[in-house]
Amino acid sequence: MKLAIVKYNAGNIRSVLYALERIGVEAIVTDDHEQLGSADKVIFPGVGEASTAMAYLKERRLDNLIRELRQPVLGICLGMQLLCSHSEENNTNCLGIFEEKVMRFKTTDPEIKIPQVGWNNIYGLGSSLFNGVAENSYCYFVHSYYAETGPNAIASTEYIQAYSSALHKNNFYGVQFHPEKSAAVGERILKNFIEL
Repeated sequence: MKLAIVKYNAGNIRSVLYALERIGVEAIVTDDHEQLGSADKVIFPGVGEASTAMAYLKERRLDNLIRELRQPVLGICLGMQLLCSHSEENNTNCLGIFEEKVMRFKTTDPEIKIPQVGWNNIYGLGSSLFNGVAENSYCYFVHSYYAETGPNAIASTEYIQAYSSALHKNNFYGVQFHPEKSAAVGERILKNFIEL
């Protein structure tokens, strides 16, 4: 099986590679259109800022390539947000695969920290991506923006309000949390993606 990770100007690629190594899977990191198009599975990771990430993708025509992929694709964190329609982060139009919009967490409570950093539970699990994962399992999150709840939600989480912590439409999947940092639960989710 050929697994490709989209190479672009967003962090956490190294930690995704390490997590895949731990479950015995090798991946190539590439921005080559042919390699991405011919891969059996594609992971679209990301830590960073939406508008600069989208500008980079457009410059290399990776935006259109990602939209045209027909194999299973997994967006992680910023990768998932970029698969949505629009982000409030610098008023950015994203790839538009998921209809959901990406909003910034807002609170007037000084006790509530933004970004959300740390472990939180996922519930309402509704996809084979979560085979063998228990309801209310804990995953690791680091984010200031979230995908609103919508028709493509396959998991939810609450922080300030409920939001979509995982999305699925056709061959595209996205998770807001970091499976590569979510211990046994994250490893199970990555294995499930590889077995789709």
